[in-house]
Amino acid sequence: MSQPPADPRTALPPGIVNLADHEAHAATHLEPGAWAYFNGAAADEITLAANRRAWDQIGLLPRVLRPLAGGHTRVELLGRTLAHPILLAPVAYQRMAHPDGELGAAYAAAALGAGMVLSTQASTRLEAVASAIRDDAGRGPLWFQLYLQHDRAFTRELVERAERAGYEALVLTVDAPCHGARDRERRAGFRLPAGISAANLLGMLPPPEVPLAPGQSALFDDLLHHAPTWADVQWLQSITRLPVLLKGVLHPDDAREAASLGVAGIIVSNHGGRTLDTTPATATQLPQVVEAVRAVHPTMPVLVDGGIRRGTDVLKAMALGASAVLVGRPAVHGLANAGAAGVAHVLRLLRDELEIAMALTGCATLADASPALLVRR
Repeated sequence: MSQPPADPRTALPPGIVNLADHEAHAATHLEPGAWAYFNGAAADEITLAANRRAWDQIGLLPRVLRPLAGGHTRVELLGRTLAHPILLAPVAYQRMAHPDGELGAAYAAAALGAGMVLSTQASTRLEAVASAIRDDAGRGPLWFQLYLQHDRAFTRELVERAERAGYEALVLTVDAPCHGARDRERRAGFRLPAGISAANLLGMLPPPEVPLAPGQSALFDDLLHHAPTWADVQWLQSITRLPVLLKGVLHPDDAREAASLGVAGIIVSNHGGRTLDTTPATATQLPQVVEAVRAVHPTMPVLVDGGIRRGTDVLKAMALGASAVLVGRPAVHGLANAGAAGVAHVLRLLRDELEIAMALTGCATLADASPALLVRR
């Protein structure tokens, strides 16, 4: 495997022993605008806090004296055996955190056997990320996250590029037809730094200008004319050979609709609290979505993100019916702190903590994790 570009921030700072330490250290040296972008959320950030609090409100009820020798963290996902159920969530503009950006995250994911979901708004071309890790035999899944663009021909071209590059699935984000009201970003006066852009969207023409009459809304009478619908999900399925997962599902009715369309999987997500504030926490909605999906498609994978900061959180998610989990902000914190080595450390901490939690609750494998393992605190 080739090596990521050299950068002074390649050694893990001393004293970092958990993901909270990574966050605290990253806060000391990320630019204020970048920090607001990566760590901020919508409005009063109620959902951001709720995501974390919901995992804390679930307790683990251990079983003892159970046979644990030969246990493992392996899971099956979309026809592949993964070493563990932890994937990197799509996060835009990662070169704001470290010059290695998405390449650093990809190297770390490959080295730790974690899945990687590359953002449409990545600051590195999708081909470069894929070529860096595609041939690594030990890597996890390589997926491409997609926002449907106003230019459907450009979207089709983007999908074809992902297919040619070797991505194994498309993750269509469906919970962001517009930006949330991100107060922290606005207070910081956030702007993309020079040299940072959505590298995979270069060359796309802007949407045609729509003259608005007095009293018309720039959102409802212009932007939302391009917002995706269920028909667009079917269109995307029709133009690609790749499995399509939907990211951003919270409501059981939407989960049933998605399952009836035969999507490859669902990711329970509230966009890390970055779109609509006061939505329920993902840990709260996960069991309802799993139940709704299973009624239509018993084997469809359901993944979850949002507020996962400990290996115990990963075990709780699996006990609630998740097939795997995704982490976003913690990986950015690790990247900011030490490039690829920092992201690898975040992943290693989560997997080690997951194994410890499994051992101490009597779970030899993740198939042993069920709702019987959980109590409300």
